[in-house]
Amino acid sequence: MLKKEMQWNIGKQKIVFPMGRPLIMGIINITPDSFSDGGRYLNPQVAADRAFWMQDSGVDLIDLGAESTRPGAEPVSEKEEMTRLLPVLQRCRAKLTIPLSIDTYKSKVCQMAIDHGADIINDVSGGGWDPEILTVVARSPVGYILVHSRGMPKTMQKEAQYHDIVEEVFNELSVKLDRCLQAGIDKERIICDVGFGFAKDKTQNLILLRRLNRFHDLGRPLMIGVSRKSFLQAFAKRHGVDIEMMNIIAQTVAFWQGVEIWRVHDVVTAVAARELLEKIWKADCSL
Repeated sequence: MLKKEMQWNIGKQKIVFPMGRPLIMGIINITPDSFSDGGRYLNPQVAADRAFWMQDSGVDLIDLGAESTRPGAEPVSEKEEMTRLLPVLQRCRAKLTIPLSIDTYKSKVCQMAIDHGADIINDVSGGGWDPEILTVVARSPVGYILVHSRGMPKTMQKEAQYHDIVEEVFNELSVKLDRCLQAGIDKERIICDVGFGFAKDKTQNLILLRRLNRFHDLGRPLMIGVSRKSFLQAFAKRHGVDIEMMNIIAQTVAFWQGVEIWRVHDVVTAVAARELLEKIWKADCSL
């Protein structure tokens, strides 16, 4: 893993990604239909308590989402998304000391989240489903997670047609990164995510995982979100093992290719794996 140390500006904070230590982003879905934990955190206090527990467990960032964007998901209105999100955001912002990310692609939800203290906007559409979101992000100091996807959640798997999955995803992310810069978002505020599962089939996801090194040429830190994705669920089910084993294998593959952030559901397993990898990395670097 040969690459320079990267930095990410989010508001007044500057996150420096240490070599050999991925940061961990804990996921909380405030939805009834998310593929992993839909319905568990609809109660605002339960969701906020989960965030506080994640912080105490050692995560570096929290990501709140109030609309499922899994393949096949039905969209929800801006009003409904904000109704789910706001009470959790307010509770979290009052007590969390780590950066808080909001998973949304809607400009009005984005503005509301920023107004109530969000540090980061995690946009699975890469500015493609509501272009105004780039303007909203540009006039604020928040960090921005640029994710690759095609189509809308309900139909995106029909868009999983590629001649060269790595180069096409790279080129499409490059175009979206340029649009972000043209909209006025500073490059240092952006990180990139190849969008595992978003308009990609099982084989395409595996190829991307093997070739993550390619995406360092974007010149920005990288995040992956493979946690409990269907292409890993298939392997876990086939062999009768816990999905977290597959998550950690995939995240470790990403780690050795220099990926800076893991976005995860099971934070305890991720934190333990991170500690072991950090010790291995330090031992390796001392040789």
